[in-house]
Amino acid sequence: MCTTCGCGVGEARVEGKDLPEAESSLGSGSTRSLRQSQEVGRSPSEMRYSALDPAGRQAPQPASGPRPAHAHRHAADGSGHWHAPAQVRQHEHGHDHMHGEAPQHADEHAIHPAGGNAAAATSRSRLLQIEEDILSANDAFAAANRQRCVERGIFALNLVSSPGSGKTTLLCRTIEALRETLAIAVIEGDQQTSRDAERIRATGVRAVQINTGKGCHLDAHMVGHAIDELSPPDDSLLLIENVGNLVCPAAFDLGEAHKVVILSVTEGDDKPLKYPGMFHAASLMLLNKIDLLPYVAFDVEQAVAFARRVNPALQVIPLSAATGEGFAAWLDWLGAGCRAQQTDKRETIAALRRRIGELEAQLSASARA
Repeated sequence: MCTTCGCGVGEARVEGKDLPEAESSLGSGSTRSLRQSQEVGRSPSEMRYSALDPAGRQAPQPASGPRPAHAHRHAADGSGHWHAPAQVRQHEHGHDHMHGEAPQHADEHAIHPAGGNAAAATSRSRLLQIEEDILSANDAFAAANRQRCVERGIFALNLVSSPGSGKTTLLCRTIEALRETLAIAVIEGDQQTSRDAERIRATGVRAVQINTGKGCHLDAHMVGHAIDELSPPDDSLLLIENVGNLVCPAAFDLGEAHKVVILSVTEGDDKPLKYPGMFHAASLMLLNKIDLLPYVAFDVEQAVAFARRVNPALQVIPLSAATGEGFAAWLDWLGAGCRAQQTDKRETIAALRRRIGELEAQLSASARA
């Protein structure tokens, strides 16, 4: 079962190759997490986001801190991933190590004089611990992905939306506009088929297909393996098209620089209030299919107001992936992001070289002394 949201996983494939089952679900405790979630009636989306207040605003809840982790290597190039400890029970997943079982709390099965209410409180506490641990495991994978991209000047974006918003059409037009001046690679996420990856490859750009099977979102571990498969060049643009879903992908960091949410005018202008977690997590909203505005009942100003009620810092670019209207602003945003990422890479390298020079000078002074 899915790690936190209740959907099913375990069939994930990167370019048709299976991921180890335990790793693809980020730990064998996921089924137990779902059962406990159903028992106490708490949705995992409540982990990090509260409900809208009467004014329609939403505040993120504090996430748990990082937990101890260990690393191992997957690819021939030495790239690594981090594993957090197993959450529930011991399992083995094809590497030369085994995750240990989490210690049990002394009062886990204690008889509480207060009866059911105390038991429910204990169950809720255990559920929160398990779900937070699972999200922490994903965050550890995401941190490794992000570090890899930062060190190599790769500007990675996580494109999220409901099905049919026009993500793949947007990507194809973006690639056509930039492929002569910028190296681009694409990770495609869908439950089944490689249709979108084939559309991307037809533009001449490399693409890797991740099929999540019963899963409703990508996670950072899948994306790490896809990056291994792609090996995007330094100073490139990495576009990750997530599974069409406005709920679950909001909770899963993939190691991207930004989440970009695509809202099409055919979906309704109230979507930011109905699915606030996604719009809160995004840095940019692309309002797509504006060429259809004369034919649909969609209030652009209302949609933008709703989105900024959830996320006041959200940037908004109206455009049409079909006609190209408004596309210049999107391309400018991408160019600025790529340049900033490349600048960060150069500054990091320069700082490391300065530090090496300082250490060499200290060693030389010590040798003379």
